[in-house]
Amino acid sequence: MAFSTSFVPEIRFGENIHETIGTAASSFGAKTAAIVIDGFLAQSGLAGRIASQLQAEGIAACVFCDFAGEPKIVHVRRATEAVAGADVVIGIGGGSALDIAKIAACCAVSGEDAMHYALAANPLPKNPLKKIMVPTTAGTGSETSATSIFAGPAGKKLWIWGAETKADLVLLDPVLTATLPANLTAWCGMDAFIHAFEAATNRNAHAGGKIYAHEALRLITGALETAVNEPDNLDARGKVLLGSCYAGIAIDNCGTAIAHTISHALAGLAPVHHGLATALGFEATLAWLVEADTADLNAAAKACGLAKAADLPAFVSGLMDRCGIVRALPNAFEALDAAVLAAEMKAAENQPMRRSTIREISDEDIARFAAIIMSLPKAA
Repeated sequence: MAFSTSFVPEIRFGENIHETIGTAASSFGAKTAAIVIDGFLAQSGLAGRIASQLQAEGIAACVFCDFAGEPKIVHVRRATEAVAGADVVIGIGGGSALDIAKIAACCAVSGEDAMHYALAANPLPKNPLKKIMVPTTAGTGSETSATSIFAGPAGKKLWIWGAETKADLVLLDPVLTATLPANLTAWCGMDAFIHAFEAATNRNAHAGGKIYAHEALRLITGALETAVNEPDNLDARGKVLLGSCYAGIAIDNCGTAIAHTISHALAGLAPVHHGLATALGFEATLAWLVEADTADLNAAAKACGLAKAADLPAFVSGLMDRCGIVRALPNAFEALDAAVLAAEMKAAENQPMRRSTIREISDEDIARFAAIIMSLPKAA
């Protein structure tokens, strides 16, 4: 099949490479910089250290850290105000921080609200602010993706897509992921694994994306368990971080599938960590998916070190077990039922992922998957 690959930002990898943020911003000719950073990282002193780097290069810096959890429209709007007038936006943290930074860097130059661009309603500005992305979790791959996710005014997950949101420079530093708790390491790592798997096996999969997806699968399956159980193992942390980045490139080219239909729908109903929701959706649908027994499914299985696609469900469940992933939804889902989740899975914003799935998904399939998910225990 014919395909084209989207551009990949410059990627620099290394322990403590985040200490070069100041010189990197200076290389862009920046005189002012806005740091968009997770609140707990700001409180740890990281924001102050980066601001000092920038000041040493003669760059004035401001910090925006007024957000928590999944990004919401109010966070994006506040960030847009905070970065206005900067020459470069530096996103540091998990996917929420990076997505907020990417959207704000576009909206700040156009003066338009993020909702103006939601679901690709309008083209993005062609001259966004320069962007340096520094992930501190290994899951979303947002640092290399043209997609940014946020919750709109009604609380539903929306997306903004366009090459204009992409980073100009990505810094991958395994040191910054070493303090990530075991449960978040596992959830984020599974998110990255599923990004790679879905990109390599859905209807949009192509050779240009599978190069990154298969290598991501190899890296993550070989290192995630160690990263969870040996948090100071920077070799394992680095492999999962690089795998997450490559998985981000893969979904940037080929997109996702049914597991993300479920996780986005769950997030539209109540607060839940994206990586956990995606892992639960993936496990619930994988046995059904591999019945398709396509060449791509079997190639993805081989990238995981398996003989065939039919081996995947047991392998994935075993990996989740060894990484300590508890199959439960937050208590906020207690009052909700399968019909509500099924309706959310059918929402317009979730249809691209449904259509991309290699198997045709009927409404009956959706009802069955929703019932499996909503039958899970609810935990604090």
